[in-house]
Amino acid sequence: MTKQKERVILVGCQLPSMEDEQFHYSLEELASLTETANGEAVITVTQKRDRPDPATYIGKGKVEELKTLEEELQADVIIFNSELTPGQLKNLSNMLNARIIDRTQLILDIFAMRARSKEGKLQVELAQLEYLLPRLVGQGTEMSRLGGGIGTRGPGETKLETDRRHIRRRINEIKQSLLSIVEHRERYRERRKRNGVFQVALVGYTNAGKSTLFNRLSDADSYEENLLFATLDPMTRKMILPSGFSVVLTDTVGFIQDLPTTLVAAFRSTLEEVKEADLLLHVVDSSNPDYFQHEQTVQKLLTELNIHQIPQLTVYNKRDILYDEFVPTVKNDAIHISAFHKDDLIKLKIKIEEMMIQQMVKYDVKIPSSEGKLLSQLKSESVVKELVFIEDEEVYQLKGYVFPNQSLYGKIKKFQDGEGEQHVEGLEEW
Repeated sequence: MTKQKERVILVGCQLPSMEDEQFHYSLEELASLTETANGEAVITVTQKRDRPDPATYIGKGKVEELKTLEEELQADVIIFNSELTPGQLKNLSNMLNARIIDRTQLILDIFAMRARSKEGKLQVELAQLEYLLPRLVGQGTEMSRLGGGIGTRGPGETKLETDRRHIRRRINEIKQSLLSIVEHRERYRERRKRNGVFQVALVGYTNAGKSTLFNRLSDADSYEENLLFATLDPMTRKMILPSGFSVVLTDTVGFIQDLPTTLVAAFRSTLEEVKEADLLLHVVDSSNPDYFQHEQTVQKLLTELNIHQIPQLTVYNKRDILYDEFVPTVKNDAIHISAFHKDDLIKLKIKIEEMMIQQMVKYDVKIPSSEGKLLSQLKSESVVKELVFIEDEEVYQLKGYVFPNQSLYGKIKKFQDGEGEQHVEGLEEW
């Protein structure tokens, strides 16, 4: 049985720093977020102001208009497009009958719906508790988890407002639990590094098609749907490149404009997976009119997380439903694809392999046919470009690329035919 959608009034306040187009798009995105949270936006109320009203965010006249609209339209929830201060939230809740939530709480609510792993659920709960803590005073039943609907999902069936100490204690407990999960993940990452595994991470604005691309590249079953924040928990799978070389591919949570600081902090450990990547695939939805803004948002967040220096390949996705006025922002290290076209996926894998080879060193070596184990290792753990059996010498001559930090590189050097130290070279013919 499909759950009935809640009726929602959206409220936006346009400040002088915000252009009309940007403001309009921001409200469209709020409507999409509302739909993701199983709400139906019945009307959007906007106001232009020099600055938000410190007491009610919008002017008193607009609050009166909202009173009339919530009664007329039988609205369950009123969602504001910016983060409300504790005072604004309290005042609006006292003046209006519908449940009042802001953009931050809406995003947190969607995250609570999407979290599947233990870590994801803990991170959402941590972000929600840190958001709620300064907003508990005088909220009465508004902040009770006993309600239902948008803005009420999350940290259990407890009346949070009754006990600040309980919340602080719970925050500390969650932080400790997350710490042990992070340490566990770090051990996995170290093992992958020791084995010379090349790590590729998908990053991008929410709903850019990362999970669809992840599934097509790795034959995985990551959750994919045309909704914002369809994926929350990071997933890691093996991906085989055209040469037969295996790399590790990670799908991550989508970024979004004005991502609440509590969320950036809470999901830092999830995004640690991205920090360890050797290559970032920045997936951009080329069918979205606001694709440039999305690119800027992602780059800003990558800089905040101090991972902007990792090599990047920009993947302009959804070329089959391209936005009419689309012009690629990135010319080099970029590719235009549709995740649903097999040929495009092959092209993408070739491009990934080319960028990976830029971080490898070239080898040209003769291996005796008796060294079966090493030959097998070279085929699976290096990019073999040429393999010839020389019958007279009973050896295989191999040309290819290997990572200099791999133990395999040391083994190859023992068989090097007097070539000495190898240097990083590009994709060139021998």
